Amino acid sequence: MKIFCVGRNYVDHAKELGNAIPEEPVIFMKPKSALLKANSPFYYPEFSNELHYEIELVLRIAKNGKYVPEKQADKYVDAITVGIDFTARDVQSELKNKGLPWEKAKAWDNSAIVGQWIPLELERLKKPFLFTLRKNGEVVQQGDSSLMIYPFNHIISHISSYFSLNIGDLLFTGTPAGVGECVVGDVLEGFIEDERLFELEIK
Repeated sequence: MKIFCVGRNYVDHAKELGNAIPEEPVIFMKPKSALLKANSPFYYPEFSNELHYEIELVLRIAKNGKYVPEKQADKYVDAITVGIDFTARDVQSELKNKGLPWEKAKAWDNSAIVGQWIPLELERLKKPFLFTLRKNGEVVQQGDSSLMIYPFNHIISHISSYFSLNIGDLLFTGTPAGVGECVVGDVLEGFIEDERLFELEIK
């Protein structure tokens, strides 16, 4: 199982971090060990003093494929949820300043959270998904999939040009504006529309 992630896929988020708008999808990966197992506690990483949440829509790949045509890409997905791409922002900033890769800031153990899966029909993928992150009961991020720079089908097709897609792979599709810091004791809740798909306390 592979975890694909898309960076800077919302204009406002790219701007809030001072990044340029990408001319093609920005792709990075997390290892299987980055996925927090269901019902497992999440612990603040010891190597960071600035942990940020980034809520994202997450797609589940349902078919093996390579060089998937964009028009056919939605047939390779069978479920959607929301998840968090946790980022050790202080570590990332230091690595970026040195021109180094920043997997240590993004791909550490248990840095990827996913909620309960919602089964998908092809027609539903064509409509916008509204999603929300609440921290301690207050809305801190709101997203609308129609505002993605690169939509689902384009992302899936693009990734499959470089990497084989396999059943069970996960695709984090990018975070909207509003990323921010979280600390021990914070409770994070992720929603699609009004349906809560995960609740996580930082320990």
